[in-house]
Amino acid sequence: MSNPNSTANNLPIDARTTTSRRRLPNFNWKGVKPIPFFISIFIGLLLRFAVPKPHSLTPKAWSLLSIFLTTISGLILSPLPVGAWAFTCLTLAVITKTLTFAAAFSAFTNEVIWLIVISFFFSKGFVKTGLGDRIAMLFVRWLGKSTLGLSYGLVLSEAVISPAMPSTTARAGGIFLPIIKSLAVGADSRPKDGSARKIGAYLIQSQNQSASNSSALFLTAAAQNMLCVKLADSIGVKIPNRWVTWLKASSIPALISLSATPFILYKIFPPEMKATPDAPAMAKRKLEQMGPVKRDEWLMVGTMLLTVALWISGEALGMTSVIAAMLGLSILLLLGVLDWEDCLSEMQAWDTLAWFGVLVGMATQLTALGVVPWMSKCVAKLLKSLSVNWFGAFCILQTAYFFIHYLFASQTAHVGALYSAFLGMHVASQVPGLLAALALGYNTNLFGALTHYSSGQAAVYYGGSPSSPFSRLDTRFKRI
Repeated sequence: MSNPNSTANNLPIDARTTTSRRRLPNFNWKGVKPIPFFISIFIGLLLRFAVPKPHSLTPKAWSLLSIFLTTISGLILSPLPVGAWAFTCLTLAVITKTLTFAAAFSAFTNEVIWLIVISFFFSKGFVKTGLGDRIAMLFVRWLGKSTLGLSYGLVLSEAVISPAMPSTTARAGGIFLPIIKSLAVGADSRPKDGSARKIGAYLIQSQNQSASNSSALFLTAAAQNMLCVKLADSIGVKIPNRWVTWLKASSIPALISLSATPFILYKIFPPEMKATPDAPAMAKRKLEQMGPVKRDEWLMVGTMLLTVALWISGEALGMTSVIAAMLGLSILLLLGVLDWEDCLSEMQAWDTLAWFGVLVGMATQLTALGVVPWMSKCVAKLLKSLSVNWFGAFCILQTAYFFIHYLFASQTAHVGALYSAFLGMHVASQVPGLLAALALGYNTNLFGALTHYSSGQAAVYYGGSPSSPFSRLDTRFKRI
């Protein structure tokens, strides 16, 4: 009988080794990142089993807090994509009977979350129709004869677009970074050959710092704003006529900041090229290439004006913000400005629905089970023992909330993790609830430019100008 391995045995040793190596399967691990996964799980287990449970909390409340900490740790460390990790942690909460299925998924019917989702579809409309590019180019044409004027043109155009385009990342990556790159290349300003300081680095920094103010100006200018409002409502702080109240409180500081930011940056980080006579001509050429305003752009303008008008006057008409947004989206779909494929392909919207729903649901249940009130009372007692009045507590808590963002790479993750707890601490320290809720919301936008990883827009602009001194400038603006 012949030996089936005789051929292999007759091969030289080197050949046999090479053959065996070729037969080894190629293991390409595509699942969870092990180290971030185990760290996130360990943090939750440590709280659940190593830290004594306060007498005033139930075992279910303590268990949910441990799962919530695991969820937040995963959002920071990213063992899985955000949506996948949030869903996995929600599954854990249901399997362990910490939450019922109905309680776990209760937030997915929340109006504010669906308002955020629909707002992403509006962003798609601005990009698809080219309306965002056209608005930006008009401002460049009007104000772009100098580098400072060019910066103001871009900043103002973002402020105009922002109430109907609530994703700072989409505004940065879909509209403004491509325009800034075109302007920089036209001025022979490139990040890789040392010429970025001509105009490119300045425009990038100006837009990055100003984007935080544009986001703070309008309730619908950033997804995290709407999440703040929802979380405030969930712990009993009601904001009447939300859109108008937000704008009334934000308008003066935000408009002053928008006006001052390009000029301040012009002084502390001056561009080498002060005049840009070619920019208006470039914008004019781009507008000529785009042609006259198209049907879909007019329809987009009309629909968004109607939607924003309903957001402003909706309370008097008995129409909530989400219903106004649903009406606007339905009009865009019926008129063919957007099609359903556009909505389905907007993955960021659906991902946001998934993980926002999980975070809001958990945060709401933490409040219902008494965890957030318990934490708030503990901090309030500490501040009271230090003889701190409500204004002092306000300053301390706002400062802490701001600087903790160094640990986060997402504004929305920061809000989901800490907004409810910090708002509860404010209220327990006798800070007026409306003041605390709005100030935390505005603060959330301001730390979007704290570091090059602190928000989506910061990451986009850093990628567009990696040689720009982000950390040094961010620190100086933080002090201002």
